[in-house]
Formats: sequence, structure tokens, C-alpha cells
Amino acid sequence: MSKSHVIDYQIKGESIQIVEVELDPMETVIAEAGAMLYMEDGITFEAKMGDGSNPNQGLFDKLLSAGSRILTGESIFMTHFTNRGNRRAKVAFSAPYPGTVIPIDLAQSPSNELIVQKDGFLCAAYGTKVSITFNKKIGSGLVGGEGFILQKLQGDGKAFVHAGGTVIERTLNNETLRVDTGCVVAFESHIDFDVQTSGGLRSMIFGGEGIFLATLRGTGKVWLQSMPIRKLIQALAPYGGNSGKEGGSLLGSLLER
Repeated sequence: MSKSHVIDYQIKGESIQIVEVELDPMETVIAEAGAMLYMEDGITFEAKMGDGSNPNQGLFDKLLSAGSRILTGESIFMTHFTNRGNRRAKVAFSAPYPGTVIPIDLAQSPSNELIVQKDGFLCAAYGTKVSITFNKKIGSGLVGGEGFILQKLQGDGKAFVHAGGTVIERTLNNETLRVDTGCVVAFESHIDFDVQTSGGLRSMIFGGEGIFLATLRGTGKVWLQSMPIRKLIQALAPYGGNSGKEGGSLLGSLLER
């Protein structure tokens, strides 16, 4: 994995944020397809099959990586934005729904790794490896899209994650935190993550908190969101055809809140 490019950035906005990245000549930032909002003269972009973290990656490995991205519902391509001018230039990115952009310095995270919900990654400095990881816990497998398939970010540069609504950053010190399954945005890789039933049968049916809760244990940082896309859809169209959307969960409407 190559050393990440050092990029400057600025978070703009309040309730609907964007991240504006300033690139020196020949610096590159990678992003999810369709995330670009605007770019200044000198910036060029190219869709590539892979994140570019391993320049010597063969075709088979690229196809394997692209296939794994299909499981997360993302495009098999990532867009690489490079400043090919002779002076600094800016490119900005926005998420597909209202929320907050979280800047994270992977160099400050233990093992230089971060686990992110499958649709949370927005962009990162070139050299960051973006892959998927499967949660092997049985409970997570039951709810598929809510914690079974996750993204892993590895590197030593800046990465930007998108969250819905307000972001809550918590530092656990050998503690346990139970959270609504859709409200977990990201956590450091050494945090133990599982999805478990929320309580007794009566509480699960009538409590209004859903059948499952995410459980985070250990020491390290976790990031939570107050308004995951599922809740936003339900609030905007409570009786619409998408009101039961649950991020690809295998249990679908059973988890509808």
C-alpha cells in the first residue's frame, strides 16, 4: 500500500455539508462515483477499477475488488481526481443525502484502519485502500445490510465519511455501547461489533426500538449518526413505497420502525 498523498481540506455548510479538497500539482483524491460537486481549472478526473493504493495490482485482483464493491451497492469504479495544473486547485464533494461530513486522519487511528458502514465512504487521499469486510458474527448476518457487509479504510492519510443528521463521536474505554443498528457510521477496527436482539419479545414488538441493536465493545472511537437514510425516508414519506427501506437488510420489513 503506497503512502497517502497529503491533502488540505475545508468542511463547508452546516446541516448539509460538503468537503472542499485543495490539491497541490499532481496530488490526487479518490471518491465514490457521482460524489463530485465542483472542481477548479487544472483538475482532471478518471474512473478507475480500484482505489490505486496498490499500483502493481493485477487485472484479477482488480476484478475481485470490483466484484466485492457490488456487494456494498456501490459502483465498481472509483473516480480519481488529479491536479494536473501548475498551481493549487480545489475539488469539492457532497453526499447523496443531507448530513455531516466527518474528517478522519487514518494515521491517528490504531493499525491505520477504520471500519465504515457500507454507504458511508465519501472520499480520501490517494493511497488509501478501500475494501469490504464481512462481520462474522451470527447476529450481524441476520440483518445483512445493517452490519454484515462493511467497508474497511486503510492508510495514513485523510479520509472523509458521510453521516446523516448530527454526528456523535464517542470514545469507549473498555465499555459497551448499544445503538440502533442504522445509526453506526464508523468505528476503529479493534472495536468488537455485533448485532443482537434488543430484549424480550414484548419489548421487541411493542417497544418501538426495533428487533435488533448494534453492540460496540472495547476501547477506541466510534462515530454515530442521528438520522440514517432509513429514518429520513420514513420521515419524508411514511406511507410511500420506500418507507420500509432498510439498507438491503435480509429481514426487510420486519425491522421497519
